[in-house]
Amino acid sequence: MKATISLLVLLLISSGYFANTSFAEISENQAFLLEGSGFAVTEEIIKISEIDLGLSSQKQSGSTINFLVHDGFITLNDEEFVISNLQGKFLREGKYIRINGLVESSTGFDTSISFFGRLVEESKDASIYGFTGRITTSDETYKIIYTTKLSTFSKITPTSTDTEKSNLIIHILRGSSAQKTDNTVPGFDSSSYLRFFSIDRLSVQPGTTITLVNDDVVQHSIISGKEKYGDRYNPFTPDGRILTGYIAPGESANITFDGIGIYKLYDPDYNYMKIEVASFPNVDNVSFGTSKNKQGN
Repeated sequence: MKATISLLVLLLISSGYFANTSFAEISENQAFLLEGSGFAVTEEIIKISEIDLGLSSQKQSGSTINFLVHDGFITLNDEEFVISNLQGKFLREGKYIRINGLVESSTGFDTSISFFGRLVEESKDASIYGFTGRITTSDETYKIIYTTKLSTFSKITPTSTDTEKSNLIIHILRGSSAQKTDNTVPGFDSSSYLRFFSIDRLSVQPGTTITLVNDDVVQHSIISGKEKYGDRYNPFTPDGRILTGYIAPGESANITFDGIGIYKLYDPDYNYMKIEVASFPNVDNVSFGTSKNKQGN
C-alpha cells in the first residue's frame, strides 16, 4: 500500500501537477466556491472523497487574505461531513490555500481536517488547485489527494433601499425547457447552448431580492436544494429555503436571500437548469442568520 501511495504521488509530481505557473486573482469581500474530488488513503483502504465549500474572503494583510467557510460538505465514500468550524487563508496572493478546522459527521462527532493547496493553473473562469493533507476521524487518519476548482461569483451590490423591490432582474431564457440541442421550440437560440438563465452565478449581500422573469414558452418553478453528486437523474434534494411556485410565460417572481451561504436553485421539472448564488455579508458587517424565504411573489 505504501508503495502504491508513493507511486501515485510521484506520478502527480512528474506530470507537473504541483507546478505553479500563475497566480489566482484573489481579493477582499469576494465569494468563492471550492469544489473537487480525490482520494482519502490509509495503509489499509482507499476511499473516494469529495469537497464542496462556500468561502468568503476577508481583509488582506500583506500577501495573505483570510477567508471564512460558511457552507458545504466533505465526503468519505457515502459518509458526509458538514461544516462545523472551518477557516483558512489565501497565501502569496492566492498561490497557496490553507484550510483547517472541524467538520461534523452524521452521528454528531467532530472530525478535524488540515488541507494545503497549490495553484496548478488558472483561466478567466476558475483556478485549479492540487490539495494534500489529512482528515482525522475518531478512529482513523486519512491522507488526502484532491484536484479542485476555485471559482468566483459575479458580485451584485444592492443599489435600492426599498427592500420590497428588486435591483436585479434575471431572465429564464427562451428555449430553456428544450434539452440542450433540441431546436424545436420557437425562438430557440442555439448560441445560448447550455445557458438557461441570463445570469446563473452571482454573489449578493444577505437581504438582497432578485426578480426572475420567465421568457420561455412554458411555465417554470424555482426551488433551492442540496446538490447530490453522482446522481444524474435526481441531482438535488430540496432544502425548503426557496420556493417560487409556478411562473407562467411572461410572468415573474421575486426571490429574497435572507440567509448566509451558498444557494443552489433549480427547476424540479428541468433539473439541468440551475443557478448558484453566494449570499455573504461584507467583511465589516459579518453576521449569521437563517433564511425564512418560502414563497416568491
